[in-house]
Amino acid sequence: MILYIDTTENNHIILKLSDQGREVASLKEEVSRAQAEKLLPALEEILKKNKLSLKDISEIEVNNNGGTFTSLRIGVTVANALAFSLNIPIKGTTGRTLKKSDLNIVNPKYNSEPKIS
Repeated sequence: MILYIDTTENNHIILKLSDQGREVASLKEEVSRAQAEKLLPALEEILKKNKLSLKDISEIEVNNNGGTFTSLRIGVTVANALAFSLNIPIKGTTGRTLKKSDLNIVNPKYNSEPKIS
């Protein structure tokens, strides 16, 4: 089962589960700048609804390009942490995955610097 994560926009989270090229489930949740608080509960919801667990995930794909600085970092960080803890492959939508010793990680690709005011 492949888990796809997209948090590139401030207003929603997109999660998809696919198996052998076929989409099994998807969830788009409106979150209004609350991806950090809502991403893992949304993942738990989509897994429970489909009678799956984290152990059923064999690979993670994360949108690592575009969107806002913080939103992008949330999705990429959670995806990297899940891939590490589950010991499964991860890839970014840009196709760039870095090899750090025995660990694969995805780096975010920012369109601009953060706007801190």
